[in-house]
Amino acid sequence: MSLSSQITGMILEMLGNGGTVEIQRNELAQTVGCVPSQINYVIASRFTPEQGYIVESRRGGGGYIRIRRAAMEPNQKVMHAVNAVGGRLDERTARAHLAELVGAGVIDKHAAVLMLSAVSDNALRPAAAGDRDAVRASVFKQLLLVEMGRNG
Repeated sequence: MSLSSQITGMILEMLGNGGTVEIQRNELAQTVGCVPSQINYVIASRFTPEQGYIVESRRGGGGYIRIRRAAMEPNQKVMHAVNAVGGRLDERTARAHLAELVGAGVIDKHAAVLMLSAVSDNALRPAAAGDRDAVRASVFKQLLLVEMGRNG
């Protein structure tokens, strides 16, 4: 799993059901063990308005970065998740995406459990270790699109 994916997963978990998180860039960088510019990169590339996020920042000693989910229709939320996945996906980030969608009422818990089971490390064990995150991303996106078609 890439460092960017780890940071993305952590931010998605922090967003939780509330839909807003304030982070201290330097503190998050210390927690993850990276340079603060890596946090900037992740936020700039994975938490964009096109992906359904509003990012505000305040510079200075007490500065913060606030990330909010923009209000979206259910199908927009699914497409946001599909677009946020990219070419690789670890199990932790898949779990965070599903928790976000369940919390928003876009998919039900049963569908989320089935999807997580299909993209779990255990289910993907037959795939080569280096290919699992790419296979997981592809399967996850397809499952989300099927669920979107079923509900919309």
